[in-house]
Amino acid sequence: MFRKNNFGQRQRLGGAGKRYYRSVRKIAVFKDVSKFINKAVSNETVEYQPINSFQSFALGQKLELNIISSGYKTPSPIQDQAIPHILVGRDLVGIANTGTGKTAAFVIPLLNKIIANRNEKVIIVAPTRELAIQINQELVKFAFGLQIFSVCVVGGMPIFRQINDLKRSHNFVIGTPGRIKDLIERGCVKMADFQTIVLDEADRMLDMGFVDDMRFLISAMPKDRQILFFSATISGEINKIIKDYLNDPVSISVKTRDTASAVDQDVVRVKDVNKIDVLHNLLTQPEFSKVLVFGRTKHGVERLSGDLTKRGIKAESIHGNKNHGQRQRALRSFKDNSIRVLVATDVAARGLDIPNVSHVINYDLPGSYEDYIHRIGRTGRAGKTGKALTFID
Repeated sequence: MFRKNNFGQRQRLGGAGKRYYRSVRKIAVFKDVSKFINKAVSNETVEYQPINSFQSFALGQKLELNIISSGYKTPSPIQDQAIPHILVGRDLVGIANTGTGKTAAFVIPLLNKIIANRNEKVIIVAPTRELAIQINQELVKFAFGLQIFSVCVVGGMPIFRQINDLKRSHNFVIGTPGRIKDLIERGCVKMADFQTIVLDEADRMLDMGFVDDMRFLISAMPKDRQILFFSATISGEINKIIKDYLNDPVSISVKTRDTASAVDQDVVRVKDVNKIDVLHNLLTQPEFSKVLVFGRTKHGVERLSGDLTKRGIKAESIHGNKNHGQRQRALRSFKDNSIRVLVATDVAARGLDIPNVSHVINYDLPGSYEDYIHRIGRTGRAGKTGKALTFID
């Protein structure tokens, strides 16, 4: 088990340290009620007018057809501004929120790069397995019929299957820092073979203690390389990586309004009442059409999901005790509306692109204001207004 020290570095904890750290985590909750009450700011903005079209990018014909068949009509701001620079091989820093179309902004031009030179190899690094899988799914969609293949390497899945996949023909490796590093140490991934690296949600990787891993991966690549760096925020540490490794990068910022301003936020008082009765009454209201409920512990989340199911509400859970397959099935059910309620620990709070979440409910208080912001960021996306409710005593 690890924790971050005051310098943001990960340190291994022994038995006593584990017990102490867990006890601290159990009691650490954010209780500033004033932060949980805010009205969403009106989203009346001028519609973005792209300079480019997907046709004007001069992409391969099959790739262009895949873009159209995927329902893309005009480029989003990040796609419009980033794709031309990526196509000509520039290093790039993209400051953009999740839900702005940034995955397609790098996947589309990098697929075109492979079409032009089948010997090119690209590695895409994401902070969580769920985000890595989402990126891979997006890539597979755009690569249909192009004979361009990817290997997704994340923890929680059999490593030997991934090792076998890496022996087959592929141009893309998409994965999480820990699993990629493991495969490098086993000699299955050689960073010298990659001409392009994408670091997605770099701020989240920094939060998770992967800063040294980011530096290690870039340093092991050839000097003549392309680096694409995407982050919602740019901290001092991230700025240092950009200065140390990127070559005259173009910077693009299409960050939309802050998460908190896109979400109607309020509290629900649950002192001297049964919390689950209050939750049940809310979930039976028709406007609560697709709801993400956050709990503090794995066991509490599992129990709450089961209790809701017994009350006739279609619910699933996602937490660290579930294996990879179980987590993916729960997410798929929520995304395709087979279930209406997903009960989750903070493992689901970052990086996941779940469309049309109507409400986020903090059944248990978050550990920090940052955790709160990332929880409620699952609603109020892509220009829509969301709603968040926090249960307090």
